[in-house]
Amino acid sequence: MIEARRLHILRAVADHRTLTAAAAALYLTPSAVSQQLTALEQETGHRLVERSAKGVRLTQAGEILLSHAHAVFAQLERAEAELAAYGSGKAGTVTVAAFATGIAQVVAPAVARLADTAPGIRIRVLDAEGDASLPMVMDRQVDVAVAVEYRGAPPADDPRLTHVPLYAEPFDAVLPVTHRLAEAARIPLAELAKDPWIGPYSGNPCHDVVVLACENAGFQPRLEHSSDDFRAVVALAAADAGVALVPRSALRDMDLTGVVVRPVDGVAPTRRVFAAVRRGAEEHPLIRPVLDALAEAAGT
Repeated sequence: MIEARRLHILRAVADHRTLTAAAAALYLTPSAVSQQLTALEQETGHRLVERSAKGVRLTQAGEILLSHAHAVFAQLERAEAELAAYGSGKAGTVTVAAFATGIAQVVAPAVARLADTAPGIRIRVLDAEGDASLPMVMDRQVDVAVAVEYRGAPPADDPRLTHVPLYAEPFDAVLPVTHRLAEAARIPLAELAKDPWIGPYSGNPCHDVVVLACENAGFQPRLEHSSDDFRAVVALAAADAGVALVPRSALRDMDLTGVVVRPVDGVAPTRRVFAAVRRGAEEHPLIRPVLDALAEAAGT
């Protein structure tokens, strides 16, 4: 009989692509992960992974088993949800990982709502960008992620996750007040092709939004300054260090002295924000109220 614990290890290896990274996510040693994979191959009678200097990848048999593992884990999440409901499940801790402006926009208001509507649920909040928070959900380090769509992100139909759309917001152009386009009502991105740019580090989902918007305008942005803190980005723009695209909510209540903020001409670059949980966990009596509160805070 196949052990669910070993299926969990197989999925971690598929997600992280190396035994070392999978072991770190599972709080195991690489040798323990290797031993469990070997045992799983013996149980199934098939070679499930191929090892190389670049890491590991699943064989066709491994991919077949992984597709069933997704269904098994979703059903186990549903079983936990039903058992929690049977035992009332009205008190407990839910850990939410979200990026900074998502915390301000929806997580903090949801925490306030839950204090009134579900006082038995304690929310623990971790600041994490979407590219970090989604793996944290899949590795069971957190229960809910508030994340942003980005290139390479698990799609909405990923069998490991359930997505709950929250909100979408445009990016605005932030220019020094001395910029040649400071008086324009709307900013054509193509006109900024030769400017120095300020933006998030590669890996931050907002970095992908900025780069893709510039690519669609026909150029690669010359990113001379990098920061994941939008206050720092705006401060650098005010110092005439370059131009930037910043999510509109991040500009709220910010000191904009020295810059002008203008909408982008044409189709504005947009970040789409969603909540994600492990598939099957969306009806857990502790998690469902949190998802509902996030959706209410987002106005969806």
